[in-house]
Amino acid sequence: MLFPESRLALELIAGETPVWTEGYDIDAARAQARATAAAEPREDVAEVSDVDADGVPARLYTPVGAGESVVVHVHGGGFVFNDVEVHDARARRLANLSGQRVLSVDYRRPPEHRFPAAVDDVAAAAGWAQRTLDGRLLAHGDSAGGNLALVDALRHPGRYAALVLIYPFLDPTAGFESYRTHADGFDPREGAWYWDQYATPADHTDPDLAPLLSDRLGTLPPTLVVTAEHDPLRDEGEVLARRVAEAGVELVACRYQGQLHGFWRHPRVFPAAETLMGQVAAFVRQHG
Repeated sequence: MLFPESRLALELIAGETPVWTEGYDIDAARAQARATAAAEPREDVAEVSDVDADGVPARLYTPVGAGESVVVHVHGGGFVFNDVEVHDARARRLANLSGQRVLSVDYRRPPEHRFPAAVDDVAAAAGWAQRTLDGRLLAHGDSAGGNLALVDALRHPGRYAALVLIYPFLDPTAGFESYRTHADGFDPREGAWYWDQYATPADHTDPDLAPLLSDRLGTLPPTLVVTAEHDPLRDEGEVLARRVAEAGVELVACRYQGQLHGFWRHPRVFPAAETLMGQVAAFVRQHG
């Protein structure tokens, strides 16, 4: 069942214009997301610097007493929305709580830059980190960012010491039952719109787009997969977890009851967001 904070969140977004509406203004929505994020509280980090990661803009967060590992953070937003500014508060929190450096990747977004631009940018930024930042690499992504982090790990076996996927966006066919039973606040038409902006139907069988089709799942490092109960992406994330575990990978999977897609990024609304951040930070420390 939906927890009270999830019911309240659904009430608050009920009047928003759906992305699939004809003439939807992507630029205005991006600007609004940045403005909203800029007004949110954020904690200090010892050092924050914008870097050029082999041509890919990125932001490096170094907390006090930073360990040797680097978490490559890949933001969500349906491939289309969000950036390092929108995810700044969460990246800061992850760096401070985990005690590790965090590299937040500002990959190119569709519809201006379609598949595989985002995948290639994550690969380039992670390769830069691997060459220039001492220490082990871990990857972390939420939603569409989970797709991109997973794809990069599959493309480059052995690159990451661990992988964290928060409600990853994996199936362009929307073929799982949760799209029909648990799509609270995330209409399947929204998911379809995101895939349409990102790629063509001909790409839907490419494992670099649809990583559930990959034959390399057994090459993944220790992996944490998190799903939300009331999320159309729930089933595909949990199918991924089962397949990865069956392939012999060290796998931790959990479902956050009563939660909606996107809850991790909004700790002021969802109390479970900070609990999840603590879980992720502990997993990072364990494997970093």
